[in-house]
Amino acid sequence: MSDAEMSEALAWSARSAPSLPDMEAMAADAYARLPDGFRAMCGNLVINVEDFPTDEVQDEMETESPFDLLGLFQGIGLAQGYELASGALPNMIFLYRRPILDYWAENEETLGDIVTHVLVHEIGHHFGLSDDDMERVEQEAGT
Repeated sequence: MSDAEMSEALAWSARSAPSLPDMEAMAADAYARLPDGFRAMCGNLVINVEDFPTDEVQDEMETESPFDLLGLFQGIGLAQGYELASGALPNMIFLYRRPILDYWAENEETLGDIVTHVLVHEIGHHFGLSDDDMERVEQEAGT
């Protein structure tokens, strides 16, 4: 192992998995890099980061494990005619930290790319976008 490789390997020995606030910062950064027009359409969309989906969400989504779901859009999508009525809760996107970290450990993508992908995918549900549209948004965001 070269000195540079040894130095890089040792740098990881002092690091821990990103915390909820770390992942929230990553999601905020990913959101900020999305195309201006795309973000403008999001309006009052709220992005939450939690360790796992709730038991109720797991039951509703019929998942076998809490690691099966990386993110979730909750609300009424614009494609379904959503308009914020007085007193209505905003549409929300949930990113699930532990399943995202598990996916990251098993794949060769960067953590930032995975967070961006999940965020774009869930926002895409909000807007009723096709997979091609979502891929284009990710490319414009630099992932």
